[in-house]
Amino acid sequence: MSLNSEYIQSLFQQFMQEELDKLPEADRQVLSRAFESRFEQLIKGAAEGKSNGFADLVGFGSEGVVSFDDVPPAYLQADFDEGVTPSQLLASAELYFILQHDLMGVFKAMDLLRRQFRDGTIRIQRGPGAQKLYLLEKWRPLRYGPRDRAIAYGRVFNHGRGPKPAGAIINRNFPHQFVALISALARYYRDLTIGEVVRGGPAIDNRPFGSIAAVQRLAIDMRYALDRASYGNIVSLTRESGLYLKEVLGILDAPDIKRAYDAPNRWQALEGILKRHNGHIVDLSQRAKMAEAGRQILLWVSGTNFDSAVDPDSFRVQARTAGAHAEAWIAAYRLTNEGRRFPGVNANLKWSRGLPDAQAEAELM
Repeated sequence: MSLNSEYIQSLFQQFMQEELDKLPEADRQVLSRAFESRFEQLIKGAAEGKSNGFADLVGFGSEGVVSFDDVPPAYLQADFDEGVTPSQLLASAELYFILQHDLMGVFKAMDLLRRQFRDGTIRIQRGPGAQKLYLLEKWRPLRYGPRDRAIAYGRVFNHGRGPKPAGAIINRNFPHQFVALISALARYYRDLTIGEVVRGGPAIDNRPFGSIAAVQRLAIDMRYALDRASYGNIVSLTRESGLYLKEVLGILDAPDIKRAYDAPNRWQALEGILKRHNGHIVDLSQRAKMAEAGRQILLWVSGTNFDSAVDPDSFRVQARTAGAHAEAWIAAYRLTNEGRRFPGVNANLKWSRGLPDAQAEAELM
């Protein structure tokens, strides 16, 4: 068995190269991956020929001490990148969506609506919105309130100044990793666009414009960090908060609520509630896009097998949707308060926020 393994390892690569040299250029790439997959299967099969190679090596096997030639080499499989919990990663993606809506003021607006309904400062009484506000006030269904959400945001995304429980793992590097991943995705597809322009011959078509390795490394590191920080009540909190957010958005879309704020849709009703209380609103449009695009990117990260030997064309197809969401996220992030110092934010974008030219130029220094 050992001789078979050694023979495979020493000669299969040579055999593969000789066979690939005989094939047309168009067939080499596809068959090369097929050869590599078969090579790995043969090595694994040869290594697993005996149930316990280590026991045989040290003389504790059923046959006692055996020759080195009769002990198969170990097959060590690299599975660190797959050692994550899918449910926690999916919950992290949904929690990011919830976080952005929390920053938009959706949960706060619902608390204000409940108070106005209780105090009689909003002119609704028997409509569907009023009935749902009554039920929320009566049953108080949330187990996880604002403080619990703040703790979850701090643990998983290192966001905000909420309490950090002693002994809990805090994903302190998430903001940097997330922005870096999105930037790398956007850069990858920009490089591909440049590559389409400069290609001049059939040989250049196979050149991998864009750094796949950088995108994969950032995605794997961020996925591992999210998995470490999203244990405990994160899954249940996300499930409850997500269902509550859906209910809140439905209440804001109720006809009597919209009529009370002279709003044609729930987002303008939300704006009216926040403006009446705070006098202004912040980043509603930007946060809505960041919530949508950020969740899709995190879902792509959680469900993708980042194979180092992936075919460039295959990766380009798999990551195309994530690349589009990355561009959309960056475009929105640049116009938020924390994103104004993001590299590439020029004076024109800062001017769109209403900043004076002098201040815009100063922030670019």
